[in-house]
Amino acid sequence: MVENVSEKSEVVSKNFIEMIIEKDLAEGAYDEIVTRFPPEPNGYLHIGHAKSILLNSGLAKKYNGKWNLRFDDTNPTKERTEFVQSITEDVEWLTGEKKENIFYASNYFDQMYEAAVKLIKKGKAFVCELNAEQMREYRGTLTEPGKNSPYRDRSIEENLRLFEEMKEGKYPDGSMVLRAKIDMSSPNINMRDPIIYRVARMTHHNTGDKWCIYPMYDFAHPIEDAIEGVTHSICTLEFEDHRPLYDWVVRETEWEHPPKQIEFAKLYLQNVITGKRYIKKLVEDGIVDGWDDPRLVSIAALRRRGFTPESLKMFMELCGVSKSQSSVDYAMLEYCIREDLKLKRSRVMAVLDPIKLVITNYPEGQMEYHDVVNNQENEELGSRKVPFGRELYIDRDDFMIEPPKKYFRLFPGNEVRLMNAYFVKCEEYITDETGKVTEIHCTYDPETKCGSGFTGRKVKGTIHWVEATTAVPATVRLYENIVDEEKGAYDEEGNVNVNPNSLQVLENCWLEPSLKGAKAYDSFQFVRQGYFCVDSKDSSDERLVFNRIVSLKSSYKPV
Repeated sequence: MVENVSEKSEVVSKNFIEMIIEKDLAEGAYDEIVTRFPPEPNGYLHIGHAKSILLNSGLAKKYNGKWNLRFDDTNPTKERTEFVQSITEDVEWLTGEKKENIFYASNYFDQMYEAAVKLIKKGKAFVCELNAEQMREYRGTLTEPGKNSPYRDRSIEENLRLFEEMKEGKYPDGSMVLRAKIDMSSPNINMRDPIIYRVARMTHHNTGDKWCIYPMYDFAHPIEDAIEGVTHSICTLEFEDHRPLYDWVVRETEWEHPPKQIEFAKLYLQNVITGKRYIKKLVEDGIVDGWDDPRLVSIAALRRRGFTPESLKMFMELCGVSKSQSSVDYAMLEYCIREDLKLKRSRVMAVLDPIKLVITNYPEGQMEYHDVVNNQENEELGSRKVPFGRELYIDRDDFMIEPPKKYFRLFPGNEVRLMNAYFVKCEEYITDETGKVTEIHCTYDPETKCGSGFTGRKVKGTIHWVEATTAVPATVRLYENIVDEEKGAYDEEGNVNVNPNSLQVLENCWLEPSLKGAKAYDSFQFVRQGYFCVDSKDSSDERLVFNRIVSLKSSYKPV
């Protein structure tokens, strides 16, 4: 028997996290894979968070497990319900999954308190009264060990009493903390008796005023994972040095099936703004109109601009998952949205800088309708009727009085093809007192109707148009990078170097009538212009507003 070797077997590439999970499953370490995405509700999510969302949800799906959306809301200072709502919407939009059961770290405050009491009873935690400055002095440096707090040897009974009194609100904010008792000489500073609870009288968005003590993130996070049965706690590389503390907490609080922390490299996108304090200042200064301004790379902003979940998934797949830090060109993200939309969206005509074109030999008052294919590369999208009449709008860039060489569009005496319609020849033009062209007069050849067989003449130029009396008015916004790339992202004071041309608003635009009634997030290809999306904030039935998602062409090629 001769084996058929002409068919290539599919080569499946696994990232290092998948290899760890498969090894754990093969060895029977876990019955089911459980991952989680644990955002802090103190701002909007950005594209870097999208990588974590898709990684955690994707792993759970691949291995028939589950993943949790859990808000790490242990710091009420900056947390707001607005951020909880926006994060939930972003996660559900990106994954296409309605999260019926959403988890909150604050729902576990009672269990965290009991875990802290357990540590005290084991002699593994103590109440400390050093102030912040003294704490820094005692902590040591990267090259020198720290020294023990004078309160480290308090009795278990005294620590239990003081911690209970901290909970009861008997001590002012900042006067006492609970610290883990580990090793002040550890080469890992995170293990030098870290703070695990502090006194802080703050109203919490979820628990109200029930608590006046709050756990620190490094203590709370592993307990949250353990409570939820998380098997693989996937986080970014800056938490690698915190992993010994993570493991210490779940070990000393005696969880039967402790989770495993795994670190991967963050996504760094070149020349974008992701820092919350920078975006907050851009909002406060009125440079952007909110956290979802389409020039930003928050998930809400990308969605508003017209990016799709599929394009972001493709982008993350191209970026890959590794331990190596690297940065990615924004052009890769643009490539992904072009690839996603090119077969999915109708290609329609829109005139962004209009000039009127009158066909002088076309019968006045007559209107005809041409069948136009919606997408020449995907016949399943069907066709539409496009009106054609005596008066049209064309783009100003498609006409010149004195054109340079190799200009094949419209100029006096030249003939071009009107896309999906007829050949027209420029006979004359009209200007205003400043010399600006206000109207072009052409004649058309009725024998050249698209698809009816031409007369043998050939033209080199094809331009798009819209019929003037049926055209839909619209505002169109053209975006560039909000960062001035020549100056770099930030100046010496740490302010964003804003590109003054990051937003261009075109008010006098005309669209073919098939776009009338387009709703928020509907997107189209404007032929010869780019991909555009209906703005979700400012567009209305009375006045459509479109955001340019991306231009049509790029020199970027995926590796």
